[in-house]
Amino acid sequence: MDRIFSKSTLREFCESHPDSEQYLKTWYDTAMNSSWKTPNDIKQKYANASILKEARIVLNIKGNNYRLVAKFNFEKQWIFIRFIGTHVEYDKIDANTI
Repeated sequence: MDRIFSKSTLREFCESHPDSEQYLKTWYDTAMNSSWKTPNDIKQKYANASILKEARIVLNIKGNNYRLVAKFNFEKQWIFIRFIGTHVEYDKIDANTI
């Protein structure tokens, strides 16, 4: 069973931003093989991650060229991709509500 919803969002982003593909694959593999129980567990792996309200985490992708917003359900070990985009695109959203 997939733990990351929706992988198609990541795949589509990689198609339009090929330079992000290897970085997102690495993040995906790490996430699939981790059992993070708290936001601090994620911070231990990704020190630059920003912890938001309601189990949302902002991750920097490709040396901070891109931003990934994910909502975590730590109990069920599910990750919901809420947004991935450039900094300009990220600046146009509210990461706490997207």
